[in-house]
Amino acid sequence: MLVALFVITAISGGLLGLVYGMTKDTIAEVDAKKNAQAIADVLGTDENTRLDTATVGDLFYNLAYDANDNLIGAAIKTYSNSGFNGRIELMVGILADGTINAISVLSQSETPGLGANMVQPKFKDQFNGKNPASYNLSVKKDGGDVDAITAATISSRAFTGAVKLACDSFEANKAKFMKGGQNNE
Repeated sequence: MLVALFVITAISGGLLGLVYGMTKDTIAEVDAKKNAQAIADVLGTDENTRLDTATVGDLFYNLAYDANDNLIGAAIKTYSNSGFNGRIELMVGILADGTINAISVLSQSETPGLGANMVQPKFKDQFNGKNPASYNLSVKKDGGDVDAITAATISSRAFTGAVKLACDSFEANKAKFMKGGQNNE
């Protein structure tokens, strides 16, 4: 019986490895397209926009520059590990003046019908056009300006925390990215 179990496990493991090897490149390609689409969605870039990348701490920046190398803004891949069901990953578009342009949800595993509603425009679009200098990035229950998702305060706090992480990082580092990415400090 032990030999039979070993053979079945070895065959199953081998098949799983084979399928993973065959689909690995396709999965990476789909992820790259999803990332590129999220950048375009949150920054509204076009063919005249030059994109550059940078890493600040554990946040990944996609920096957008106009034809004169002036910073348009950044699409920052940010996250929160404190969602109700785990990690939430967002792409936050922030304009050069610090205003949030748009947000795209890259991944989340929140409860369907509750926290998963973070992908709905009613929730995520309330950040669009807001500048953290005058908009308190906390849910109203905590004294902030963000309307939480009904019955999903934990998810709302996690989403808002991820947005705040991106905004704070951008504000602290944007001088490095002005005029074509050269440090003007």
